Order: sequence, then C-alpha cells, then structure tokens
Amino acid sequence: MSMNRRSFLLSSAAVMSLPRLSFAASKYPNHALTYVVPVAPGGGSDYVGRTVTHEWGKELGETFIVENQGGGGGIIACQKVARAEPNGYTLMQGYVATLATSPATRKVPYDPMRDFTQIGMIGGTPNVLVVNAKLPIKNFQDFVAYTKEHGDRVSYGSAGVGSLTHLLMELLKQQLGSKMVHISYKGISPAFTDLISGQTQAMFPGLAASVPHLKSGSVRAIAITGKTRNPGFKDIPTLEELGIKGFEDTLQWYGVSGPAGIDGGIVKILNDSLNKVLAVPDLAKKLDVEAIIPMPMSAAEFADYAKRDLDRWTRLAKQQHITLNS
Repeated sequence: MSMNRRSFLLSSAAVMSLPRLSFAASKYPNHALTYVVPVAPGGGSDYVGRTVTHEWGKELGETFIVENQGGGGGIIACQKVARAEPNGYTLMQGYVATLATSPATRKVPYDPMRDFTQIGMIGGTPNVLVVNAKLPIKNFQDFVAYTKEHGDRVSYGSAGVGSLTHLLMELLKQQLGSKMVHISYKGISPAFTDLISGQTQAMFPGLAASVPHLKSGSVRAIAITGKTRNPGFKDIPTLEELGIKGFEDTLQWYGVSGPAGIDGGIVKILNDSLNKVLAVPDLAKKLDVEAIIPMPMSAAEFADYAKRDLDRWTRLAKQQHITLNS
C-alpha cells in the first residue's frame, strides 16, 4: 500500500472517530432564545436570570429574550416551557421552588423531572438561621437551649407554607426535637418585619435577604447552611460543623431547564457555554450581589442534584404533614 493511500485511510479513520454533532446541534443556535423567569420583574431571581443570560448570550453569539412569567408559584411558567417545542430555543430558570419544594408540598400540573430537560446549574446561596437580636441567644447552643426551655412559645416565620424557609426550619425542628410554632407570611419581607419587632423569634431566610438586617444589627446569625462557611460571613458557623447533618447542600439554588426531549448535542452546547461564563470572575462578582456562588455542573449532575432535592423535601413534607392541597 502506498504511503499516500495509507495516510489518506488513517486520516479518514481519525475524522470518522471524532464525536459528531447532531444535525440539530450543528445548526444551533441561529436565532434568539427565550429565557423564562418564573417570577415577576425585579427581585433576586429576575436579577440572576438577566445577569447570566446577558453574558451567556455573548458566548453563544445570540440574544436571550428574558420573559417574566409570574403566577401560580411558578406553575404557569413551568407549563409554558414544558409545552414548548424541544428545540433549545425556549429555556427556563428552573430553581429550588419550581423543581423541588413546590412539587414536594402541593399537586402541580407538571412532573419536575420527566417534563423537563435539565441543562445546568447556575449557582446557589445558603440560608441562614437568624434570631431577634434582643433575645439572649448568642450562638447555636443558646438557640437549642432557648427552644427547649420555651417549647411551643417560640415561633418562627417563613415566606409561606411549603417555601424553602419553611421546610428548612421543619428539618431543623425534626433534628432537634423542637416544638417551635410556624407562622406563615406572604413573602420574606413581612416575615422579617415581625421577627425584628419580636412577634416571632427565629427564621431561616436566604443569605441575600438577610444581609441588610445582619448589617443593621436587628437580627443575629446563628448558623448557615452549606458545606463551608460563606466567604462574606466567615464568623457564621455551618450547621454541619455544629454537628447537625443534612444541611450541607440545602441551598436556594438556580439552574436552567428546558422542555423534555431536547437534542443531546444542543444540551452539550448549552451546558458547555453556561459553565464557561460561570467561570468568568466578573460574572461571579455580579452574582455575589445576591450572595450566589457559581456551581457549574454537567447536565447529568444538575439533574441528579435537582432529583435529590425533590426527594429530600418530599420525604420531609410527608413526615411533617406539610401540604398546600385542600
């Protein structure tokens, strides 16, 4: 066999062995993408969506059109995206509420796993256990002693039944054998108002929402979720280091989902490009405004993470008899 023929065959074999993009992926993207944020304009979730898609669009070479779709606790947005054509041009900011806590505590007209293609994780912010600063509680040991001494005379607020702020405290109650009484509010702001005024004694909000009150000294941080202490609040111990298990990966997290059935090649393009922009220091700095730490994952890793969180909160809701269904 001549050297030219051998070289040709070897080079042909090498080309054939290279991974090939599907036809759909080879043409993707070639026009603007719709990114559904399942909340009204303004607020942390909307900020995350617009900040990430601004940089992500540059990487993909196409524009993201951010569409706010509030209502129904994310149900309307989830239905819209689940019914969209699975071509990669309609995506959603799937987060802890839409994919985990809401389906765990109420009947929703979608399956959070089967009806979506999980694209990737954006990042998460920890929740922080806080108490009214006027209480004689300086640390977690004091908190445990106080709740045991006062029993059901201790109440805690949440952003609503079935919210992460509710479920986290119920998980802690379960761990401690506490009898704290739950007071549900329509959002985290009125819950903070009553905590500061002394109507309630404790709460488990997201770190970003807590920062102004921590800085003003109106509330005191006792512990934080996550595997490690938060870089911005290194004096707040994690529950894990305090010997309380099950909180190392309980976060207010944000990810990206699309309708079920998106081509695998398109998923890879989206996941690779998302992870690339999450590694840019400037984007990490912008996300830090909401105390969010980027958490790049593969699509499969994100799907597993979301499933574990759904299973965790579904199990707790059944054990603690938490449901929004009539």
